[in-house]
Amino acid sequence: MSATNTLILSREGIFPLSGGNTGLPLSGTLQGEGKLVGTPSMFVRLQGCNLRCIWLSTNGKPCQCDTAHTSFGPGDPYKLSVDEAFSILKQNMGAMRHVVITGGEPLIQATAVHSLIQRCNAEGWHTTVETNGTIYSPQIVRDASLLSISPKLSSSIPTNEKLMALKFQADNKITQHHRETISNLQPLANILSEATKYKTDVQLKFVVSSPKDEDEIKEHYAMILSLINPEDVLIMPMGFTHQEIAQSNQAAISMCLRNNWRYTPRLHIDLFGNKEGV
Repeated sequence: MSATNTLILSREGIFPLSGGNTGLPLSGTLQGEGKLVGTPSMFVRLQGCNLRCIWLSTNGKPCQCDTAHTSFGPGDPYKLSVDEAFSILKQNMGAMRHVVITGGEPLIQATAVHSLIQRCNAEGWHTTVETNGTIYSPQIVRDASLLSISPKLSSSIPTNEKLMALKFQADNKITQHHRETISNLQPLANILSEATKYKTDVQLKFVVSSPKDEDEIKEHYAMILSLINPEDVLIMPMGFTHQEIAQSNQAAISMCLRNNWRYTPRLHIDLFGNKEGV
């Protein structure tokens, strides 16, 4: 398989298939976050990320992102050609019309992802690409249906203290790379400008756990916020359990009310709990 025509998928791969972790005898699930929450969808989860996010949970303990196996590894990755991936989707879409391409960071594999988007578009399917907004691909911006962008706040930086608390080796290079990558807003500005040009739908989805996150969003991302409608800014409470989400909710809801931003739940946790492949 050509590298430009090969997708490297995480262990979930293309999901959920019939009899998978949803417990249903049907393929597909409901989109759990963002503008399209509740929409029947198939997911394609890719392996690899250019960031190593670690937050502090509401109890003060460090926690990795909810798909840490795609970034910290090993993740049990495997390869499929774009044709093979598309064939699996087509066999399992049924009446659904929404495909979500996620990760990890899908734009690391931009050429193959763009090929998959084109195949989905030819079927008349809606394609959401979930990205952290640090990599710019004009082809994907042009052809995706929705860009779901999750810019990272400083609370996500994998400091040495967080790394060691999770039994990883301290590594200043990882910390510095993360800090520099999320500080560079030019790729995100390019994405939003190009999305306006091609009328591609966008949403900015910030994960928050503290009232101070609001100041960082408004200050660090001031230029970015000027390029997008307030109702396209989504605030999601940090947490992987109902209890953790409840503890972050007050801050999240208050930010939405003060700024006309949109609140997004984590519906998949309500429906299935915090587990893979749902």
